[in-house]
Amino acid sequence: MHIEQLQLKHFRNYESLDISFADKVNVIIGENAQGKTNLMEAIHLLAFTKSHRTSKERELIQWDTEFAKIEGRLLKRNRSFPLEVIISSKGKKAKLNRMEQRRLSDYIGTLNVVMFAPEDLSLVKGPPQIRRRFIDMELGQIQPRYIYHLAQYQRILRQRNHLLKQLQRRRSDDKTMLHVLTEQLLEHAATILERRFLFLELLRKWAIPIHFEISRGLEQLEIRYAPTIEVLEDANAEKIEMMYLQKFHELEEKEIERGTTLVGPHRDDLLFFVNQKNVQTYGSQGQQRTTALSLKLAEIELIHNEVGEYPVLLLDDVLSELDDYRQSHLLDTIQGKVQTFVSTTSVDGIDHETLKQAELYRVRDGKIEL
Repeated sequence: MHIEQLQLKHFRNYESLDISFADKVNVIIGENAQGKTNLMEAIHLLAFTKSHRTSKERELIQWDTEFAKIEGRLLKRNRSFPLEVIISSKGKKAKLNRMEQRRLSDYIGTLNVVMFAPEDLSLVKGPPQIRRRFIDMELGQIQPRYIYHLAQYQRILRQRNHLLKQLQRRRSDDKTMLHVLTEQLLEHAATILERRFLFLELLRKWAIPIHFEISRGLEQLEIRYAPTIEVLEDANAEKIEMMYLQKFHELEEKEIERGTTLVGPHRDDLLFFVNQKNVQTYGSQGQQRTTALSLKLAEIELIHNEVGEYPVLLLDDVLSELDDYRQSHLLDTIQGKVQTFVSTTSVDGIDHETLKQAELYRVRDGKIEL
């Protein structure tokens, strides 16, 4: 799949943009604060309907305007069709083939995108929510129904936490509603965990050999999932739900005491080990970066294997963060098969055939030219 055309209206510092892209590597060159990352953000938003940089959607709309619009023409399975996301004070609309989609799960997964930015290097050493987000974003692309369960889980979780705070402050002593919300939460929690286990199995299949190759055969990567309940990865949703129910019963008084939900997928984590040592704690910066790169390259192959086409790859100011060897491995992997957008202040010092054959675009003050 690849993006044939992108149109922006009142998005960030882009008053208006209409540009076509090649089905290969497209390099976006410009100084800082000119619009390189904004372009990457627009493509990401076209895929996921949300920014990877901010949760405040007003920031996406150009100053003194009422809406922002991102349109793209996608070629997928030999068929070309439009995608559109409109953001305004009234909310957000996502259109597929000019038809508004009422549920995000009907839209997300149409355009598959893998983004690799400097902050993704903290995927390994950063806080658990970064790794949970990584799982949710990628799993949502290949199984859009997962997004529905995640959204329902988060909605019920907010209600349950609000009620726990009321119980904590003794504004209510009736636990009936708590038990109702717990039952509702269980179903979605079990489905989320079951699907994360299955996703992890796929991720290992690709990430472990990629890491072995990047490390020149010196390192063996291991990926473990750390849930808040003791359950085997091959457990089905029904078994997982029973385990959650037992754990919630055990911790009910403690949750009321603390005023928050202590169990569930929102508290889980991914753990990475290289040669049996925890990379987050004991790994060198090089090992942490190799692990992060392996995960991103694994995403590309995983999506290709599940969807049947390679995703669009966004490399936002990340090449300069990698050494020559990791740079070369990344560029060798994508050469000739993945439409890629590379943002950078300069291509000087990057000597690779992929970039020599790339289409170069220069961005300045929200305007782009070849």
